[in-house]
Amino acid sequence: MGMCQCKKERKNSLDQSTNNEVSLGPMKLKQKTMSILLVFAKEDAQSDGFWWAADKIGYKCYIAHNPETTMENYLDKHPDVVIIDHRNSKHFDAEALCRSLRATESSEHTVIVAVTKRYALDKEEPSFLPSITAGFNKRIVESPNISMCMNELLTLEYGEVQSRLKLSACKAVFSALDNVSDAVEISSEDHEVQYVNHAFERLTGYSSEEVLGKNSSEIVKNDRNRPDLNDTINSQLKKGKVIIIKGSKSKVMKKELRNKVSSCCNKCIYRRKANNSFTRYWDGIYHTRRKSGEILPSHCHICPVLGQGGKISHVISIKNSTTDTSHILKESTEFNLVNGGLHGIPRRKESIARIHSMTIEAPITKVINIINAAQESSPITVVQALDKVLEILRTSELYSPYFAQQMKDNDPMTSDLVSGLVSQNVKRSLTPSYLSDVNSNSSGKQGSDLQSRRPSHHSHLHIPSPVTSSLSQVPDHIQEILDKDYTWEFNVIELEKVTNKRPLLYLGLKTLTRFGICDFFQIEESVVANWLKLVEGRYHSTNTYHNSTHAADVMHASAFFLERERNKAVFDQMDEMACLIAAIVHDLDHPGRTNAFLVNERNELAILYNDQAVLENHHSALAFQLTWKDDSVNIFKNLETDDYKILRQNIIDMVLATEMKQHFQHLNKFINSINKGCLKMDETSSMSGNGSPDSTMMLNQLSSPENKTFIKRILIKCADVANPCRPLDVCKEWGKRIAEEYFLQTDEEKARGLPVVMPVFDRKSIRIPKSQLSFIDVFINEMFESFDDYCDIPELITHLQTNYQYWKERDEEIGEKSEQENLPNGTTEDDT
Repeated sequence: MGMCQCKKERKNSLDQSTNNEVSLGPMKLKQKTMSILLVFAKEDAQSDGFWWAADKIGYKCYIAHNPETTMENYLDKHPDVVIIDHRNSKHFDAEALCRSLRATESSEHTVIVAVTKRYALDKEEPSFLPSITAGFNKRIVESPNISMCMNELLTLEYGEVQSRLKLSACKAVFSALDNVSDAVEISSEDHEVQYVNHAFERLTGYSSEEVLGKNSSEIVKNDRNRPDLNDTINSQLKKGKVIIIKGSKSKVMKKELRNKVSSCCNKCIYRRKANNSFTRYWDGIYHTRRKSGEILPSHCHICPVLGQGGKISHVISIKNSTTDTSHILKESTEFNLVNGGLHGIPRRKESIARIHSMTIEAPITKVINIINAAQESSPITVVQALDKVLEILRTSELYSPYFAQQMKDNDPMTSDLVSGLVSQNVKRSLTPSYLSDVNSNSSGKQGSDLQSRRPSHHSHLHIPSPVTSSLSQVPDHIQEILDKDYTWEFNVIELEKVTNKRPLLYLGLKTLTRFGICDFFQIEESVVANWLKLVEGRYHSTNTYHNSTHAADVMHASAFFLERERNKAVFDQMDEMACLIAAIVHDLDHPGRTNAFLVNERNELAILYNDQAVLENHHSALAFQLTWKDDSVNIFKNLETDDYKILRQNIIDMVLATEMKQHFQHLNKFINSINKGCLKMDETSSMSGNGSPDSTMMLNQLSSPENKTFIKRILIKCADVANPCRPLDVCKEWGKRIAEEYFLQTDEEKARGLPVVMPVFDRKSIRIPKSQLSFIDVFINEMFESFDDYCDIPELITHLQTNYQYWKERDEEIGEKSEQENLPNGTTEDDT
């Protein structure tokens, strides 16, 4: 049987209404079947007219007779249109009901229509303004005619309802903009800011409330940009016209396009759209002034939005702080412009090939490729400068400073000290002057005697008797010193004396217990004590400097640093355990000689570790060998496998970081990766208050595994060489001890005919204050200032300044005394 005509019409209308596709720019929206809520106190011809009209078109329709059922239906059905009887107020107040509907959260995209009386032509109608103010969108003059009702409903669907659908889709667009990392600003053609996203707020430091309605160019105005830059951008955007490339005229149009590009600002580029039209936009570096006054360079993309009549209605500005210019390369290669690139520079096709040659890139490769891409659209002077940058980046020692020329022009003391500490192997030959007092026939014997007097590689400190592991049973005179362990003024030299050279056992047990090692590792206190006895026993008591007292001192400094507020926020307990254990074992079994000495004498450890970080590799390897050999000392025995691997990796990395050869690499990474982030976080906190989203974001960034590694490396490095930052009497003692250890090495090198690693450390000619000043200038100042910027350690900086002044005055006194008495520049132990 065939379908009747009225049902066919109804079905066609329904299909048309339910399959209506709406376009919002490039977005495709599906418009669902429109739903209507009729609000009439009593059903009459007018309500019936709307009901039957909706039924014929295929709309969903509901009816309510009072405000209560209206609210229930509205909140339950969420209709697109609400039609309210506004012809009289006998049964309910239409405007009050409309205000109630508008008060709900979901009413933003609802169309509310008032049905009003039909007045005679000679009678004046009341104003509809109060109803508009109440929330009505439209009024319909009463007419029960079904055709008229159908036309009104169709007008609503294709007018108000469809517009509301587009507006609701805009929420998705703005939500997307708020979650992108680029700073987005939308302004009027007169540059009045109408919208900024969250990334803009983070980049500039301004909140949206502070910039909306303001002139965008005035907000970020600064003297880093050319004075005429904004005018240039505006003029280029405004005079840009759409060029259509179609049919047989396409070649002519392309030629016209090239002429236009070459005649305008070299940063102004045409973008090809899907319909073969081209719109102009500006791309380049734009300096933005933050609220704090800081000037930041950002890659900026500015494009116009064309409105009625082809005039600019809005200007979109997108800024980011990255240097990724690959999209510029992509755009510039769309057109085969005369002379190659947009700036008349011959194309560097080989660099384009390199950009796409690798699918798995190292970070430095990616940086090089980005610079190559940037060169494609840069002036020749910039291209030449970037070539020099690429030459530097292609070297392997990116974070190692080049100070050869600086040391050459400096005094011999600093030059010898630096080369001796950062060089793995010194090729300096033994000069005849060093052998002037050594008979060639007896030098071998003297060397042999000296070697026999030097402790063998496996000699250890003897611990006469075990001590109790209970802290409560520590003798009072030792406990009195340990009570000060939480302060920076704690004197480990005093602890060394009262413990008969066993400071690491006592201080280590108290410190590790304070940081919760027993609970974290799930071990007894006796295991910790046994492990500390074992480790302290493998430090050489005959070393004047690299002994267990130094290990205890480094552990104390590490614990002090870990209790700084920023470190407590960044590190977890696993990190704390790694730092303390690394500090305890970082010089384990140290022979009192440098890496270069071991390499030069072809020591078995140097051969084992291929001359690379010989001692540091030995310290970390031996620590784990000793710990695992017996359950009674194995502090790691109850750790989960994954936790142990993480802890082991951290300890090894930190011990290896104490090698002075890598000093400048670790410091430069710390400054570039950590210090800059901390300064930004401190600035954000001062502007927004602690706990602000930006502050939390930066703290999360510092807590990333990579950044925590950089922090832990500098933490143990600062702890390892903190002597110049200790109280003056302790600083002087450590200065004397390290000098004596270097004296012994130089004596042995001379006696055995080995290359002298640090000739300056000759006890007959050394000026210890001068060596301390050189060490502070080269290695200490910048590292501790950077660490202070990160975690706030003012007491260390104060001691450093005091000690530096002391060494400077002492050096000047020695110099004057030497000149008056015509003596060598050396100092005796009393002078030190």
